[in-house]
Amino acid sequence: MEQRHLGRSGLKVSLVGLGCNNFGGARCNFEMSRRVIHQALDLGVTHIDTADTYGARGECEEILGKCLGDRRKDVVLVTKCGQPMDDAGVKRGASRRYILSAIEASLKRLNTDYIDL
Repeated sequence: MEQRHLGRSGLKVSLVGLGCNNFGGARCNFEMSRRVIHQALDLGVTHIDTADTYGARGECEEILGKCLGDRRKDVVLVTKCGQPMDDAGVKRGASRRYILSAIEASLKRLNTDYIDL
């Protein structure tokens, strides 16, 4: 798989990335998601894009955390936050406080100690 520099960040990513908005929820169960993730990694995909709201509010990140395992070090993991993560609309937004809270929650779900972007 061809690799490219991601701007001036110093990161190199595969030309093709894996968007994960279908993992979890009613679309792709754990086993289906695991097969797609492992096939993408086997084909050389190194750019994985997710968000805390993908799946059923965090389920996609949980699936990725379980499926990546030791291969976490081989990917550039991208996640996002800001969209509502609760029905009351309290867990959302772009305040410093909320972003830090969302990052901590994503790190736990992703089973990692760092997020690349």
